[in-house]
Amino acid sequence: MKVVEKVGKTIDEAVELGLQEFGVLRDEVIIEVLEEPSKGLFGLIGTRPAKVRVTLKDNPADRADRLLRSIFKAMDIPVDVKVQDQEQLLVVNMEGPDLGVLIGRRGETLDSLQYLVNLAVNKNQEQRRKVVLDVEGYRQRREETLQKLATRLADKARQRGRSVVLEPMNSQERRIIHTALQGRDDIYTFSEGEEPFRKIVISPKK
Repeated sequence: MKVVEKVGKTIDEAVELGLQEFGVLRDEVIIEVLEEPSKGLFGLIGTRPAKVRVTLKDNPADRADRLLRSIFKAMDIPVDVKVQDQEQLLVVNMEGPDLGVLIGRRGETLDSLQYLVNLAVNKNQEQRRKVVLDVEGYRQRREETLQKLATRLADKARQRGRSVVLEPMNSQERRIIHTALQGRDDIYTFSEGEEPFRKIVISPKK
């Protein structure tokens, strides 16, 4: 937990110096007033400045937000980061112009960034929090695409009477495929291979 003590003519001035050092907004810190400013004799002699302690809040949502903002600042990419704290899940949505670079080929860059953020947020923490990164609703669109793909390839496997092998996918996308087809009684699905080349096989039932 990062803490600084600052001195200023007023409490607000001292607080502002602390905020500037951390590069954060007022609601991202805890402020303790250590000394109130006071005027000495005749308002001149023995004037005492204000002294405050500024503590940077340390919770999973703040850690994720700070990390992502520092990454995007280094990359010189304007991104609006919004973190939603949903009990055991942190959902981070990112918006901005030309964010395709953050998604990458079939979401590979986004998944890699998500992996790094999860590591950083949960480092040295007793209670783990899962962090899901999204770019302007990309994951929902990708899920819908995979569901349609699953249905189309399942129909193909049934019609041709032989198995269809999908391209390698990560565990999250494989789960979407399995879930989309689990209610069908004419085909079955299973995964084969080793990560990161593990893939789904859709086979017709005899």
